[in-house]
Amino acid sequence: MAKKASKSLFNRFVNVLWNRQVHRPDELGKVKQMWLIYAAFLVFIVVFFTAVSWGVFGPMPSFEELENPKSKLASEIISVDGKVLGTYYIENRSNVRYSDLSPALIEALVSTEDARFYDHSGIDMRAMFRVAAGVFTGGKGGGSTLTQQLAKNLFPRGENLNFLSLVFRKFKEWVLAVKLERNYTKEELLAMYLNTIDFGSQAFGIKSGAQTFFGKKPSELTAEEAALFVAILNAPSWYSPVRHPDRALERRNLVLNQMNKYGYIDEVVLDSLKQIPLDMSKYGRMDHTQGLATYLRELLRNELKDWCNTHFKSDGSPYNIYKDGLKIYTTIDSRMQEYAEYAVRKHMKEELQPAFFKHWKGAKNAPFSRDLSKTEINKIYDDAMKRSDRYIRMRQAGMSKDSIRKAFQTPVEMRVFSYKGEIDTVMSPMDSIRYHMFYLHAGLISIDSRTGAVRAYVGGIDYKYFQYDHVKMSQRQVGSTFKPFLYALAMQEGEYSPCSKVPNIPVVFDLPEGGTWAPRNSDDKREGEMVTLKWALANSVNYISAYLMKRYQPDAVIKMARKMGITAEIPSVPSICLGTPDISPYEMTAAFNTFANKGVYVEPVMITRIEDKSGNVIERFTSRKEEAMSEETAYLMLDLMKGVVNSGTGVRIRYKYKIEYPVAGKTGTTQNNSDGWFIGITPDLTTGVWVGGEVRSIHFRSITLGQGASMALPIWAYYMQKVYADQRLGVSKEDFELPRVPLSVDLNCSGADDESVEQNFDLDEF
Repeated sequence: MAKKASKSLFNRFVNVLWNRQVHRPDELGKVKQMWLIYAAFLVFIVVFFTAVSWGVFGPMPSFEELENPKSKLASEIISVDGKVLGTYYIENRSNVRYSDLSPALIEALVSTEDARFYDHSGIDMRAMFRVAAGVFTGGKGGGSTLTQQLAKNLFPRGENLNFLSLVFRKFKEWVLAVKLERNYTKEELLAMYLNTIDFGSQAFGIKSGAQTFFGKKPSELTAEEAALFVAILNAPSWYSPVRHPDRALERRNLVLNQMNKYGYIDEVVLDSLKQIPLDMSKYGRMDHTQGLATYLRELLRNELKDWCNTHFKSDGSPYNIYKDGLKIYTTIDSRMQEYAEYAVRKHMKEELQPAFFKHWKGAKNAPFSRDLSKTEINKIYDDAMKRSDRYIRMRQAGMSKDSIRKAFQTPVEMRVFSYKGEIDTVMSPMDSIRYHMFYLHAGLISIDSRTGAVRAYVGGIDYKYFQYDHVKMSQRQVGSTFKPFLYALAMQEGEYSPCSKVPNIPVVFDLPEGGTWAPRNSDDKREGEMVTLKWALANSVNYISAYLMKRYQPDAVIKMARKMGITAEIPSVPSICLGTPDISPYEMTAAFNTFANKGVYVEPVMITRIEDKSGNVIERFTSRKEEAMSEETAYLMLDLMKGVVNSGTGVRIRYKYKIEYPVAGKTGTTQNNSDGWFIGITPDLTTGVWVGGEVRSIHFRSITLGQGASMALPIWAYYMQKVYADQRLGVSKEDFELPRVPLSVDLNCSGADDESVEQNFDLDEF
């Protein structure tokens, strides 16, 4: 009866409201009362939500914050061909625009999470009434719109809120949702929402999610892949397609049903999509130890942190590479980087490392020189222990050195590196140091000859286990790769040309501290004869280098090296003619690039520009250039180093690797075969490769295995084979350009000298 009376009163009120009719005088008071209650309720609602909007019940985002909502955006490292090489982040999140999203993704999201998204203005009243009714009837169903969820994601709730605080927080989200609807289009809101979602696996936002789960861009997602993302967004761990594929598949199919329900896909398509199994073959958590150019990314990370300290945002605070969503555009070509990493791994995994294991199997002191004492070897291990992350963390935690040493001798579960994949094992940390000492290391850098742009950068064999950068950070003895500095000086002075002949005889130096020094050749080939400089460099003859050193003296050679960009310490002693200085592959390769760049040294550049999250250019980067030698001298040196490849120590490029295009280069092998080098020059690229052990006492005992032509040159060859084969790169296969002014010397070293090169050269020796 009460219910019927209430309904009757309500009907009368409505009748009065719309028809303005009062049937009995006593009803007028009741109607007025209803109007007053109604008006009071409206006033209360307006005042309450105005107070919420003004922040009376707690701070609200300002208009500026709504226009530019803050979130922790990852900074992206982008290759010259547009591929994201990696990110720096607290949350691995990068924003995308609506146009970057797959239509299927939008359809799956709207049909599942907010079917009336395009019809409401932030709050779906039908859904709210459904939720309210569910409170009394026990029904289920959420009432939050996508815009409300976006408000919650952009301006997160605090933790451990009590019931009252949670209620007020909900009201705030309603207000925020309405404000967001007023400030953004529906398309912008959808993109913002997908940018804020945590999909698990350290993937924040749809861009990171698509890359992590499927190795794709968001625009490339198929209907079933899009449905999977919508399926997991509310419970990434519970519906993880990696950890719980059955749950994920069931939930994905539920999303597909929703897409069918709201007309986005028909029954036939629905049935076919449901039959598609989950494919996680491209899944890979984005990690700073994985992906392309890991060593370069770490190098840039440290440099960019310094850059941020001197560059400021409009609010006066310094940029932060982990939160500000910077776009760092690099010179790296992702395809060439991939080829470089392939080349290093192929040679080291398939050829050199197996040979090294076999070479040292069962040998005393392996893998160190036989003449090292036990004390010296233990010191090497001890130094390696102190450099390890484990040791540093223990010291920072306050552990004593004795306790740390004991811990390093205690077996624990761990993973160790192998080329066949990580090995789960139990061993002591000290044993793991001994184990990893057996691995040889490598570094490669490839530079655009004209611009100095670094196209590929491989700092080591595996960043996860060996984080020391052997391109820029490492300085190793350069061996015969130093000789071109000496020969360039001789050409620049105008006294010599590639065809000039000098005596292949011993040279003796008087040392300042007393005594003498006389370098020796590696063999007696043509000893005592007059030989051309071209033949001498091709065969890396020490007597000729000594001859030129005595003619020009160390200081002049060092000055030439400085002009070509070498900043490393070079002692002013005659022995530098044999390559005794320690120089990084980074500097050596850039110096050799001077020959390809017509005598002009160009400083390597790895970043072209940095943009903020809105695409505004903050800074551009260019290379420093300096003329080091004449164009003619540079060309003469290229001609000299062509001889190294055509008939000298680098000839296997021709006969083994079948690279027939014009190449100039120089091999290098240091004392005891500790370091192997090859720097190869083509018209478009100068590429340097170094290979060696973690310390100099780790090396091959045989020149056949330990020379630069065996250790480093194959990596260059594998890399260039791939580069030449990729027509998209447009790398020149033509010869080097002649100088603009005609040459003043003859490069045709005709006569018995050249004939003897061919007749006396023994391929088996190499």
